[in-house]
Amino acid sequence: MSLKQFADTLPDYAKDLRLNISSILSDQLLGDERKLGLLLACAHGSGYRPLVAATESEIEGKLSDQYANAARGAAALMAMNNVYYRFVHLASNPEYGTLPAKLRMNFIGSHGIDKDDFELFSIAVSAMNGCGMCIDSHERVLQQHGVKSDVIQSAARIGAVMKAIATVHAVL
Repeated sequence: MSLKQFADTLPDYAKDLRLNISSILSDQLLGDERKLGLLLACAHGSGYRPLVAATESEIEGKLSDQYANAARGAAALMAMNNVYYRFVHLASNPEYGTLPAKLRMNFIGSHGIDKDDFELFSIAVSAMNGCGMCIDSHERVLQQHGVKSDVIQSAARIGAVMKAIATVHAVL
C-alpha cells in the first residue's frame, strides 16, 4: 500500500491530512530523494508500524539502502536524543546542561549521506517530538550550511503531517 493509499483510509474528519499528504507527495521544493527520506524518517519517528509499512512501500526502489538507512537512523537517534535533551531543557536545574549526556551517537558521524539531508531528517523528527533544544541545534547547523528557511519549514511540515496521520489512524 502506498503512502497516499494509506492516507486515503483516514476518515472524512481528517480530509485535510489526506490533502496535505497529497500536496507533499507532489511538491518539488525538496526533490524526490530528500522528500522521500524525510517521509521515511518521520514515519519511523512516529513509531506507528502501519505508517512505517506504507512509507517503506512508498520508498521501495526509489532510495538507496544507505540513504534509507540514514533516514531510519536519524529517527532512531532522535527518539533517544529528543527525550534526553527535552529533559535537559525543561528541568529547572541548570546543572544537567553542564553534564555529559553519556549517550552513544556514533551514527551522526557515519550515516554516509550529505550532512544537510541528515540534519533535515533530524529536525523534522525533533519537531514531531517537541524538542526545542534539538530543533534549535539542527536549525543552526542547517543555516550554517546555507539551507533556506523554506526548506527547513517543509521538513517540519512533513513531520507535522506524518505525526497527525499516525495519530488519527492509530485510533481507528
